[in-house]
Amino acid sequence: MRSAAMVLGIIGGCLAILVGFFSYGYTEAVNRFGEVEGLMTQVTDPALIRTASFLAPMLAIAGGAMAKIRALSGGLLLILSAGLMYYAFGFNVFTMFPIGMTGLAGLLAVTAGKPDEPKSHF
Repeated sequence: MRSAAMVLGIIGGCLAILVGFFSYGYTEAVNRFGEVEGLMTQVTDPALIRTASFLAPMLAIAGGAMAKIRALSGGLLLILSAGLMYYAFGFNVFTMFPIGMTGLAGLLAVTAGKPDEPKSHF
């Protein structure tokens, strides 16, 4: 379970990097070039989008990397990353796989009571 959490967390974090890159770029493009009626309008909270664009992928990749040895800490980081992505970006066609992968990885890591390694977090 811990190995699956690690792989899903890292892949979900890499996909979250793509979502974060384009979300941050969108808010920056609207700031620089202005709003275009019917095409580009600024989001209600650009600071939230920019913060989530930076933090969510980092939390997912760090949680995935930690899932093998420190499953509880890694799982909590993965669940926090999935929640932050859902809160900031919502659930849509671009975020369903990063949110799904990091959320599932977090659940797998937290519920890994009998670890692959001899040390358990329970």
